[in-house]
Amino acid sequence: MKKVKYYYDTENLAYRKIKPKKGQKLGVIALFLLASGLFGFLCFVILINTPFFETPKDRLQAREIENMKINYAILNKKMDQIDEVLENVAERDNNLYRVYFNSSPIPEEQRKAGFGGVNRYKALEGYDNSELVVSTTKRVDVISKELVIQSKSLDEILKLAKEKEKLLSAIPAIQPVKNEQLKQMASGFGYRSDPFTKIRKFHAGMDFSAKTGTPIYATGDGVVERADNTASGYGNHIVIRHGFGYETLYGHLSKYKVRAGQHVKRGDIIGYVGSTGRSEAPHLHYEVHKNGEVVNPLNFYYGNISAAEFAAISKLANQENQSLD
Repeated sequence: MKKVKYYYDTENLAYRKIKPKKGQKLGVIALFLLASGLFGFLCFVILINTPFFETPKDRLQAREIENMKINYAILNKKMDQIDEVLENVAERDNNLYRVYFNSSPIPEEQRKAGFGGVNRYKALEGYDNSELVVSTTKRVDVISKELVIQSKSLDEILKLAKEKEKLLSAIPAIQPVKNEQLKQMASGFGYRSDPFTKIRKFHAGMDFSAKTGTPIYATGDGVVERADNTASGYGNHIVIRHGFGYETLYGHLSKYKVRAGQHVKRGDIIGYVGSTGRSEAPHLHYEVHKNGEVVNPLNFYYGNISAAEFAAISKLANQENQSLD
């Protein structure tokens, strides 16, 4: 029960009830309502920022964020594996493939370089998980660049390999006549006695003695540049241009089996032994030219003889005897 307050009226000498003013009563009510509103709003703010007050939409969004973090973690783990594989390929590329083909290695800083200039990741900034998204995107970009560089490098290696294959096929690497018994070496490269003048002069090739009609073989892949008897002293002869600076000459033939412009493979029969031109007896005069200079053919017979056979034929070729042309 509400207490009733009195005051003493001195004029009437009696106690009278104190009546509150109407405006004061309204002010108290307004103050109470304002305080209640502020308290309610504060409680609402506290509630919506605590885990005890989540809407279904909030819970769904939270799960999606957690799933995103898990997916980014898995993605980064896979990128670690890709990095490991790429490092392995790059190591073999620099230390094996490029060494074999005598090509300069690709520097590590070039393989791992990022992207300069403008900020490529500005659109990803300003969010709660921006750091995770930006760092992962940067890794993807670097790996993508590494893959492009490695792909171009392997394309280059493939091109070098094809050129190397052509070079190995072009080098005159076998003897031009079959020489199983190693007894057909008549005269080697260097200074020899001329069979006609008996004067010691430089012999620019090797002479293989053989019966007329013995097959002669192309010693490397190439194109027949000439098959005629226009060069002085060689009689019927063939010149094959192998590429990479190599040429071979086959002289004193009895007949040809190829014509100018024809492509030949190592081991193809190109003609037959004879004694045409300036020749003392049936034999094949064989020369190897590298970049326009005559070189010792003996240095190229690694394609079809063993080390012991090479030593034997080298001994015969180095004897300063009389040449056959």
